[in-house]
Amino acid sequence: MQWQWMEKVFLWKSILTFRVSLLVCTAENLSAQATCPDITVTQQLLKEGFHRDLLTKVELGAGDEAIGSCTVAIKEHLPTGLYVDPYELASLQQHNLIEALMFPDTVDVESPEYLATDLAIVVYMKSDPQCARCFKAMLPVHCRYHRPTEDDGEALSLLKSPEILIHCHKSFPSVECWKYSEVEAPCSVRNRHICHWNNVKYKPVNKEVILQVPVGLKQHGALVCAVTFLTTVLCSSLVLAAVYKYGHFSLVHCSE
Repeated sequence: MQWQWMEKVFLWKSILTFRVSLLVCTAENLSAQATCPDITVTQQLLKEGFHRDLLTKVELGAGDEAIGSCTVAIKEHLPTGLYVDPYELASLQQHNLIEALMFPDTVDVESPEYLATDLAIVVYMKSDPQCARCFKAMLPVHCRYHRPTEDDGEALSLLKSPEILIHCHKSFPSVECWKYSEVEAPCSVRNRHICHWNNVKYKPVNKEVILQVPVGLKQHGALVCAVTFLTTVLCSSLVLAAVYKYGHFSLVHCSE
């Protein structure tokens, strides 16, 4: 009897211990959810045609005042169908309109899509004056020329979701729960020293961005070549006729 009674006591202790552990874990979970607000990211393409602006907005759900010590950056991985003009980027940086670093830092802007390589670019975001916990960045992107198609005259370029990098000088609760993996990247455009950034998980507001790029049709190839050839011959003839009519020619005799 005593042995059975001890077994029952042990069983009840185990059940009680399990329930207490469950309550503690639930409380910790609720606490973590309360102190770990979601990071939301919105991306939007502006303008039309081959030359677009990619607007990215990041909202940190934390209400802690220490959020002002954080720097936020996005790392975009552009497919072969898109590129960033390094000369345009340099001009924008001179006017303090953007801060970004490209990898690699040399880009062939004339290369078509099927000969180009992928491009990664880190854009350092600026605080949004309309939102205390928001950051935004505007990146000009350009579509490359694609091979002609046989059907709809349209090619698609898929822009993957960016990586969100956060670097904070002060520690506060949200930083710890945002941590997903740690990566190394330059601290800023002006300060090329390597900083340790938190590559964080986030909640995308919209789906991946898809660009529709107009391309030619293969069956129009002969017509395009013929029109191009005739236009070239016509323009060259007009230039030669103007030179012959209005040009001044003189023969110079060289004497020893």
